[in-house]
Amino acid sequence: MVAENLAQVQKNINESCNKINRDPNEVTLIAVSKTKPVEMLKEAYDAGARVFGENKVQEIVDKYDQMPSDVKWHMIGHLQTNKVKYIIDKVCMIHSVDSLKLAEEIDKRAAQHGLTMDILIQVNSAMEESKFGITTEETGTMIESILENCPNIRIRGLMCIAPFEDNPDDAREYFAEVKKLYDKYGRLDNPRIDFKYLSMGMSNDFEVAIEEGSTLIRVGTSIFGVRDYSKKMGGN
Repeated sequence: MVAENLAQVQKNINESCNKINRDPNEVTLIAVSKTKPVEMLKEAYDAGARVFGENKVQEIVDKYDQMPSDVKWHMIGHLQTNKVKYIIDKVCMIHSVDSLKLAEEIDKRAAQHGLTMDILIQVNSAMEESKFGITTEETGTMIESILENCPNIRIRGLMCIAPFEDNPDDAREYFAEVKKLYDKYGRLDNPRIDFKYLSMGMSNDFEVAIEEGSTLIRVGTSIFGVRDYSKKMGGN
């Protein structure tokens, strides 16, 4: 099932790109494996998936050593400052930076490991109270603050989570707004800014996100099936 689903998602990515004359290689699929057992991740790996995303620190810690070493792990969920130390040497990118306090903790832990950590700044373009992320107006200030205070961080782009819409096209305006910010701040001349990643789009709306310029899509349900949240998963 997982292999077939993965192939279908990749096919949909290719079709979305072809529709607007984009190179499908510009779009990276992140297999979002939250709450899913390692056996299912291995199925996805055997079918070609190499980039996996998790929402919770504990799941990265638990799965990290059980998966092959060429897997690239992305932290895509809300990250508490006191949990950064557990994943700083395990993930290749943190998508959900939404405060200077969090950025400073990432910077501190990266320095301890001799790393430069790639991050994305999470923008809440729809201003949903239920979602984390800074406002569109705060984006410039956040970038400046990180550049001034966090030498062990490289800002690689932006991330957003659009509101769930019955009609995915209704999410388009939120993606377009973040793409404008991405284009604006990606031109800043600083060695620690290297905008290459725009993380937008999930199972419900990734085709629209691709049309609006996304380069990273975070797909879970369409690959692994509906999640069972009744299973106890530790930590955040």
